[in-house]
Amino acid sequence: MRQEITLSGSSKVPILVIEGEESLELNDASVIMSALKTCMIDKSKTIYEVITYYPQLKSTNIFGIESTEFTNRHWVMLNEIALELHYPDKAARRDEVRWRHWADDWLLCLLAPNVYRSPMEALAAYDRVVSEGNYGPVEGFVLKYVGAFTMFFFSKLLKIWYRMESDVRQDLYKAADEWMAAIGKRRKFLGGERPNLADISVYGVLGSIEGLQAFDDVMNHTKIRKWYKAMQKVIREHGGQD
Repeated sequence: MRQEITLSGSSKVPILVIEGEESLELNDASVIMSALKTCMIDKSKTIYEVITYYPQLKSTNIFGIESTEFTNRHWVMLNEIALELHYPDKAARRDEVRWRHWADDWLLCLLAPNVYRSPMEALAAYDRVVSEGNYGPVEGFVLKYVGAFTMFFFSKLLKIWYRMESDVRQDLYKAADEWMAAIGKRRKFLGGERPNLADISVYGVLGSIEGLQAFDDVMNHTKIRKWYKAMQKVIREHGGQD
């Protein structure tokens, strides 16, 4: 996988590469989901047409690092007829977009400060990175210790930048509680009986830290476990919305 990512010219995951009329590479998870969902619903459009609905905006931050943002990245782009058919409840569509934003703009930002909260947690996280990667003994050793302590200190900067609590676990717990409150007691998922794209986004964020202490803690100290297990079951059975 590491070699494949290097060959593709990108260091981001996930990556969607399409070979056809022309080569197309996407490495923004939200755009990939929105574009594929649009294609699944409106089969008259090709992926090349759909991608034009998500124009790229490039910018450079104060550190001189260039970043790319995609307009409409959280929206499934449909005509009025398709919208009425697949999103008869306009509030449901707004909620889906809102919580997809939230997953990217807040929940995702909570991960690094929680995963690398302490030197030991940072080492445990990088131990998994090394064990799952194709690294030699020396390369793996250097990556584990240099990477872990770099991310430990970087996570402290993120904590300050986003004005998180002194114990960042509390922010993670509050986020999980906020998500479960949005779903409510009468629904299984935010999308109702079946997951919508917001469910998938939140599941993807939390799933990225499964096996680490932060994941175990949020499962044990909030009510999110039931929803997470239900998502696992649906995904195993390919029961997501078409």
